[in-house]
Amino acid sequence: MSPPQDDELAGTEQPFVSHLMELRDRLIRALIAVGVAFGLLCAWPGPGGLFDLLAVPLVSHLPQGASMIATNVLSPFLVPLKITLLAAFMLALPVVLYQVWAFVAPGLYSHEKRLVMPLVVSSTLLFFAGVAFCYFFVFGKVFTFIQSFSPKSITAAPDIEAYLGFVMNMFIAFGAAFEVPVVVVVLARMGIVTVLQLKQFRGYFIVLAFVIAAVITPPDIVSQLALAIPMCLLYEVGLWAAGAFARYTRSPDAEAEEGNGTTTG
Repeated sequence: MSPPQDDELAGTEQPFVSHLMELRDRLIRALIAVGVAFGLLCAWPGPGGLFDLLAVPLVSHLPQGASMIATNVLSPFLVPLKITLLAAFMLALPVVLYQVWAFVAPGLYSHEKRLVMPLVVSSTLLFFAGVAFCYFFVFGKVFTFIQSFSPKSITAAPDIEAYLGFVMNMFIAFGAAFEVPVVVVVLARMGIVTVLQLKQFRGYFIVLAFVIAAVITPPDIVSQLALAIPMCLLYEVGLWAAGAFARYTRSPDAEAEEGNGTTTG
């Protein structure tokens, strides 16, 4: 019988006040990163330039001579500022996530650290991929589809606040939808469901993906398909990744038990 191993986290407990002080320092560093990114974006390309860049997919599909309008007095100032703040947060997101990781890492076992860091990186990249997919592909298809149904007697002049709300909803929807592999991996790794059960749920997930797409996207078939189809494909990626993560992040105790069981058998 092998001697019991010491807990690798033994002696690392810190007083509650120390945790609060560290949390404060991590939050300050994250806010500084966002502030620096905000300052850089204000210097170049500036709030107006960022809004113009965000408006390209819509403006390029408006009738010749048409433009967006502002129905609120403060909208020309507040809307570009909100977009700049959002862009600054996304630009500083790697630093923010690193601060979160550095705060929780000391309380994790080594096999748990092997799980968390890849998930943090992959979830960030997948969210950015969803936003980029929405901006470069979905917006163009959606606005083309909408303009094809617009009567010639109507001159399109979208409000900039309404456009900002639409863009935010679409970015969040596609960014969250692209997190499907991460959700699948976490569910399987925590033991809530098995990979086999997730494979058996595949047919139900396809239906669920189309229902979600119908609820959170505009009522057009283009955006619904553009959201539902990637979700189904990413679900398959999650199934593969769940098996890989299960082997990569297995705890030493589980490996020892499996080895003893194999030896005994």
